[in-house]
Amino acid sequence: MPSTTNYDALTRTWTRMHHLGHLQAIANWDHAANMPPKGNEARAAALAEVATLLHGLRTAPELGQRIERAAQEDLGPEQRANLREMERQWRAATALPAALIERQQLATSRCEHAWRGQRPANDWRGFLANFREVLAVGRETAQRLADQSGLGPYEALMDRYEPGARCAQVDAVFGEVRQWLPGLIERVRERQARETVVEPRGPYAPAAQRALCLQMMKRLGFDFDAGRLDVSAHPFCGGVPEDVRITTRFREDDFVTSLMGTVHETGHARYEQNLPRELLGQPVAEPRSMAIHESQSLSFEMQLGGHPGFVRGMAPLLVQAFGDQPAFEPANLCRLLTRVKPGCIRVDADEVTYPAHILLRYEIERPLIEGAIEPEDVPALWDAKMMELLGVDTRGNYRDGPLQDVHWPEALFGYFPCYTLGAMYAAQWFAAMRREMPGLDARIDRGDLAPVFDWLRARIWTQASRWDTGELVRRASGETLNPAHFRAHLEARYLG
Repeated sequence: MPSTTNYDALTRTWTRMHHLGHLQAIANWDHAANMPPKGNEARAAALAEVATLLHGLRTAPELGQRIERAAQEDLGPEQRANLREMERQWRAATALPAALIERQQLATSRCEHAWRGQRPANDWRGFLANFREVLAVGRETAQRLADQSGLGPYEALMDRYEPGARCAQVDAVFGEVRQWLPGLIERVRERQARETVVEPRGPYAPAAQRALCLQMMKRLGFDFDAGRLDVSAHPFCGGVPEDVRITTRFREDDFVTSLMGTVHETGHARYEQNLPRELLGQPVAEPRSMAIHESQSLSFEMQLGGHPGFVRGMAPLLVQAFGDQPAFEPANLCRLLTRVKPGCIRVDADEVTYPAHILLRYEIERPLIEGAIEPEDVPALWDAKMMELLGVDTRGNYRDGPLQDVHWPEALFGYFPCYTLGAMYAAQWFAAMRREMPGLDARIDRGDLAPVFDWLRARIWTQASRWDTGELVRRASGETLNPAHFRAHLEARYLG
């Protein structure tokens, strides 16, 4: 047998990092879901210690030498793909010194923890005190990654979440959306103004909402032996593939937010739970990118969640949870769940107005990272773009404006474009499914979701990071990213 000594040593190192990352992920989940307030400083220090330890493992000098030697060994295609991902991660890690990693962990832990109280208090000025340090770390990280990769600063951050994505591509795709989206929103709203929608009546007890969310997760195939549902200030899917943690949040006057948020996070969770188990711990078994990850959550929440057949199957669950009422009649419920109404909050936005929220954030955070604007400039820009894109007045409303997302407190700069790229991929997946399975919609109407899950499992989930994004998308759908499918989906669903 040919020797793969260097490659085998690399796999052992990545397995060790996976184990440490497991503990880091659960500690982060506990920080968001369970930790008492007085634990924040100690938790921040502990997380910084783990982040520094992991960074040391990723940047060890011998790692680069082993990667170079492993490239000369007799490796199979899967091993080559794994080595490619190892090298990509190693190059990005070696661009950042350990002191910067520790500084970022401390800055984001403090900023995110303070943000939890500053957002409800509408305290933008207080937020800035911590955010300036987070931004400084973000800018330094961006510049170091740019120097190492030859990319632009914002582009280098975006590449961490969406490898291979370039600002020119995103500018072209988003610029096209900017051209047709306002007109589509107007036409849909004019059409829906002629429809009658019965609003549901609350209150909705959190215990009943939780039971409903658990039923929906079961219907969507979530493995409860490998994960759980909890509550946090900002819904997310975390943990590790072996132990996936979903969080949601409950409001007694609204069940839709928690229900559809849980559907969304279950899409993320199914991807994680179906990554190739035999390769867990290796980079090739990790999700391909965040846009591909978002395509899974949006395949569940938007493509399935707004499908008339899926909604009909949801109606009896609502009756069981909250009692019978006219609003839960399936046709009315379908109209209710597909209402298009411009609003302040991204996570509550319908799928037609949602891209406008992403355009706004992309058009602010890119110049913020590149130094063209400063944090003090954000509120005025936010207000202007909300009015331009959605006709919504956010002046003075920082809570529902630039304070609404956890991404900036956590230094997740470059992440936002992945949401709308993910929506485009989700539309492309379903276009491909319908070409291959002409009876797909009839099966969804009958409550049979297996064809969707089987297709995603075979084409996306189990493929993990074996291919780069463009090749994964081509193999799954027969073409690379084609935004026309997204526009066609919105026009078909909302304009008929």
